[in-house]
Amino acid sequence: MLLHFLLLGVFLLTPWFNINGKQALLLDIANREFHFFGLSLFAHDAPLLFLLMAMGVFGLIFVTTVWGRVFCGWACPQTVFIDTIFRRIEILVEGKYLQRRKESSGPLTQKIIFKKIFKWILFLIASSLIAHSFMAFFMGSNSLLAMMQGNPRENWTYFVWITAITLIVLFNFAWFREQFCLIMCPYGRFQSVLLEKKTINIAYDVQRGEPRKGMAPSGSAQGDCVSCRRCVEVCPTAIDIRQGLQMECIACTACIDACDEIMEKVNKPKGLIRYMNTYGNAKWSASSPRALFSFGIVIAAFCVLTGVLLSRNDVDLSVLRAKDVLFQEVTDNNVVSLTNHFKLHIHSQSSKILNLRIKSIANGKSLEVITPVNPMELAINNDKEIHIFIKFPPSILKNGQTTAIVVLENTESNQLVVEKPVHLVGPETL
Repeated sequence: MLLHFLLLGVFLLTPWFNINGKQALLLDIANREFHFFGLSLFAHDAPLLFLLMAMGVFGLIFVTTVWGRVFCGWACPQTVFIDTIFRRIEILVEGKYLQRRKESSGPLTQKIIFKKIFKWILFLIASSLIAHSFMAFFMGSNSLLAMMQGNPRENWTYFVWITAITLIVLFNFAWFREQFCLIMCPYGRFQSVLLEKKTINIAYDVQRGEPRKGMAPSGSAQGDCVSCRRCVEVCPTAIDIRQGLQMECIACTACIDACDEIMEKVNKPKGLIRYMNTYGNAKWSASSPRALFSFGIVIAAFCVLTGVLLSRNDVDLSVLRAKDVLFQEVTDNNVVSLTNHFKLHIHSQSSKILNLRIKSIANGKSLEVITPVNPMELAINNDKEIHIFIKFPPSILKNGQTTAIVVLENTESNQLVVEKPVHLVGPETL
């Protein structure tokens, strides 16, 4: 339950925190900007999503192979929102399951009607809060607050979106609930191909529990199960865990808590229903080929993603030779120089405005760069195409130095941002 509250807090609070002047987690699809806890990515970084998807898919395969459907019971948004918000509202207003069942089977009184109306009002408020927090991840919390204070007609599209999401959340978490897991979620349907004999699952100890009360022949030994059916009554998907592992089980552990409570009352040891594998023990193992393979894929994808992000510059620079003559001779005050024409494609990958200076260096000496704008300002997620002429003395080529470096330097800190080598040509190289 503590994990559920932690995940809920992350979801509700993350949009309202800023890191380096940007929202901690923002998926601004309209402007093609994506900010992840200080890291800014843009549309051209979309291939990195493949690595994230690989980590997610194979991570889920690894977790399922080792611990079964622990994700469903511990981290799935469907479970987190239902258990930490909607089911608690229901218990707060109408009481626990037995009281609600008693009232539903009795006459409809004004008190019961008031409880149900008040419950659905709280459901609506909670759904609206979830919908607004969800939209803040895509449109920005500051923009969302400004729209909430304005007239809905001024932001009609977002108003319709938030209203629709609120109604969907209300329908799903307040009424549909675990039916989503049974009808729409595909995870339970392919879990059977991911589970192994050593996989830890919630299971009923048949050897200890059978024959259960009422099923043992007279005079024979009886198992610990007292046939109270509490495990069935508390199960949100209404399955009988005593019949073995089933697709509908979401590993919520409600049956474990209910059975342990009954075992205490009848003075029998807990653990009749518990986490265990096919061999009856709770020791998990990640040594199977499937677990090792999926974990290896996760580690490999993580290493590649980390390497790409660490080697990523604030600016992506491409240098191409322009469609022009290979070189030109320029005479200035009886001094002959050569010029080479290049086209620079500059793309910002930074979360702030950059002030850049273009330089060129050959053999440790600065060469003259002729360009319309230098230094220049590069906006966030902006592209620029700039033509430059690198002017250099012919002696450079005579000395065998045919490579120069195009450098982008931050004018505010005088620090190198990115550099690219270029090939200089002249009469001596032809």
